[in-house]
Amino acid sequence: MDLKDIELLMPSGDMECVDAAIKYGADAVYLGGPFMQMRAEHVGFDLDDVASACNKLHQAGKKLFVTVNCFANNDEIPKLGTYAKNLQMIGVDAIIVSDIGAIAEIKSKCPDMEIHLSTQANCMNYKAAEVYYNMGIKRIVLARELSLEQISEIAANKPKGLELEAFIHGAMCMSYSGRCMLSAFLAGRSGNRGECAQACRWNYYLMEEQRPGEYIPVIESERGMTILSSKELCCVDILEKLVDAGVVSFKVEGRMRTPFYVGTVANAYRSLMDGKINSKEARDELNTVSHRPFCTGFYEGKPSEIAPDDNGYIRDYLYVGNVREYGRVLTRNAFNLGDELEVLTPGSVGRSFKVERIVNSEGESIERSSHPMDIVEIDLPEGCLTGDIIRKKSL
Repeated sequence: MDLKDIELLMPSGDMECVDAAIKYGADAVYLGGPFMQMRAEHVGFDLDDVASACNKLHQAGKKLFVTVNCFANNDEIPKLGTYAKNLQMIGVDAIIVSDIGAIAEIKSKCPDMEIHLSTQANCMNYKAAEVYYNMGIKRIVLARELSLEQISEIAANKPKGLELEAFIHGAMCMSYSGRCMLSAFLAGRSGNRGECAQACRWNYYLMEEQRPGEYIPVIESERGMTILSSKELCCVDILEKLVDAGVVSFKVEGRMRTPFYVGTVANAYRSLMDGKINSKEARDELNTVSHRPFCTGFYEGKPSEIAPDDNGYIRDYLYVGNVREYGRVLTRNAFNLGDELEVLTPGSVGRSFKVERIVNSEGESIERSSHPMDIVEIDLPEGCLTGDIIRKKSL
């Protein structure tokens, strides 16, 4: 199968992210609804918003998948059938589920609803894949811990109608298939209920019992110890290997990320998959969004590569805003007269230009745009499209 034929599946935490995913080349979007989704506190859509997103995606020829991937409590089981029917009536193309009881309940009450198995279920072998397929699962979102060789073996032995999906980019969790209790213990917020406080990203020190107040960094760094915080996944160099292994859908992590992230990452992978840019150019684009150091996860059989270092997040670029009609810009962050900015149009890398003038909404020439969500007018390069991302390199 050619890379052009592989599905690019992007995350969305709000409608702006849905718009960015559509604009920059996603084939499908996944998001969380109002019930049993793993990012419940911050990025849940209500049913009306799910319907709006679904209509928008279908009009663009894209698909919508909704996450229902918490592990269900007893009192949630009776609600699942009705919820699945509501999603089906909206037109959702599939729901993503982890819990085996939830799968059985949804299938019994809504047998025609397409179900994808969440990576949280950590499907690691072809026999488990077969069992899930016999339960009515259409697609397996593979466990993060699998190597390319293991994926190939699953593909060679799976039922013919079962699809395989794999993550290709984004944050990873140091716990097994994301089943972590650290946040629940330290912050009273369970990551398995959509409330993760990302305690693994905090800075830690070692303190000896008889020496209270003496904090020793386990890694020699002023930021402390980051052994629990893994690197991020980036698969620009191994996409063909994943296809050869049997993967038909490339999934990007990030339902709590910004439209800047969604658009930039979608554009980098879509352009690479379509042969418009090479892997180095794609990686350069991916470096413009905030991220931890990149690795290829477990795919190449080197799990030690996900181990963290003390570099923290890399933030080389700032999200300036988006192009509106007639050379106007909806601002997100400050920029000045004379700044070098970049505009990102779908299917290309960022194009640099210099800010020669800034005119505010009152028609006044100004030297600095400093208020988020303002509309200002600047001179843009030719060929810019409405919604294009504008960014600038951080100092």
